[in-house]
Amino acid sequence: MGNVYQAPAIQAMIRRGMMELTGADTYAAAWKKLFQPDDVVGIKVNPNGSPQIMSSKACLMEVIDGLQLAGVAQRNIVVCERYQAILDRINGWLPSWVRTASAAPAYAEDQTAIDGYDPEHYVDLPQLLLPWQKADNPRHTRSHAALFASRMVTKIISLAVLKDHPAAGVTLSLKNLSHGCSNNVNRSHPATTNNHVMEFIPAVISMPVIRNKAVLAIIDGVHGLWAGGAYGAAGCTWEHRTMYFATDHVAADRIGWKAIDAYRAVQGFPPEQSSPSDKYDAFAERQPQYIEAVGRLGLGEWRDGSIDFRKIAIG
Repeated sequence: MGNVYQAPAIQAMIRRGMMELTGADTYAAAWKKLFQPDDVVGIKVNPNGSPQIMSSKACLMEVIDGLQLAGVAQRNIVVCERYQAILDRINGWLPSWVRTASAAPAYAEDQTAIDGYDPEHYVDLPQLLLPWQKADNPRHTRSHAALFASRMVTKIISLAVLKDHPAAGVTLSLKNLSHGCSNNVNRSHPATTNNHVMEFIPAVISMPVIRNKAVLAIIDGVHGLWAGGAYGAAGCTWEHRTMYFATDHVAADRIGWKAIDAYRAVQGFPPEQSSPSDKYDAFAERQPQYIEAVGRLGLGEWRDGSIDFRKIAIG
């Protein structure tokens, strides 16, 4: 409450949510259904935003504790983020034994270097180029998977946040994986009048080293962001007091998208997909329908009537 994360409530939501998701009788058994002692598990966090709308310490620490209940060795728990500069925001939260991994030091306009990325795992999208990029340069046409995703871990947890995004409409589990586990992502939304999220995210998510390893989606919706992007504008967050758990990242994102649209309606704003530019977001076209596009590739369920969505009240 009061725009502050309440650790006991978050712990209770995660414990109940994981048991409901897996059908397990105990909390430890819930984690054991998805993770085994020989797994190396990457937790893809999302600490990019204001303190009220980023991965919370309470949520991250409970996930780490859950993995240990599953028997995952401490040395095999890796907290991941594409940029070290963003990951540094949460380093003080972590026990000394937790490993961290990043793919690049910090944001840069030129994101085509592949240090920290896997030269053998990439998607080639020559139709998506920034003005200075060349179609005959593979570094410009490709987006490579981060080495932490392709070679370091055997499974990935996407620990996302319930957030608006000016280009993507919403940034939830799928975008946490696509833009947080690959390079050369600026070309997906190069300008407010030039948006390619619909093409970029499905292609990156389709890489086997991402789609086959991402076994759990947790969307932290304790606080939600309904406009203004990662850092938001004053008054664009609300206390949603909800967390979402899924083994289907597409279904999780569809439910999260609906939750954001519902609160936008309360504020008198149109749905993300049909919203033009406004006083908070400059993009003329937003593309949350990338979620459906990923689903149509056979990677998850986007149709409302086919999603097994259960609401559990706690307390």
